Amino acid sequence: MSYVFDPSKPIAIGCDHAGIDYKNALVKWLSDKGYQVKDFGAYSTESVDYPDFAHPTASSVENGETAFGILLCGSANGVAITANKHQNIRAGLCWQNDVALLVRKHNDANIICIPARFVSLALAEQMLDLFMTTAFEGGRHATRVNKISCS
Repeated sequence: MSYVFDPSKPIAIGCDHAGIDYKNALVKWLSDKGYQVKDFGAYSTESVDYPDFAHPTASSVENGETAFGILLCGSANGVAITANKHQNIRAGLCWQNDVALLVRKHNDANIICIPARFVSLALAEQMLDLFMTTAFEGGRHATRVNKISCS
């Protein structure tokens, strides 16, 4: 499968303290594959507030600076809720491969949210690979996606 996002743009990534180890590993994994990554932090395991990193990550996707986003926290709920406050952001919380596939195929998600405390790093990499290479199906799903925005 091929990359479905604009490969000329970097990939945005952000996390809180619970996601730092996975974030660092995914940045290396992506960089080793030749992708550019824009890292919005966090940068240590010191306790931080996830919105401080989710908002800039989502903003970069929203304004087209980055191709798509990756957000991590303990459960991924906080970062997903925060990112989804942005217009034109569809952040999908993924905990297994089938979910990562469907958030792209059916919801045209542009940010994947990964619960670092509940999935292995190997599974996070698999889900990210599926997310990056799965195209939106459109059709009846496009009608639904077009009804998401409040504006």
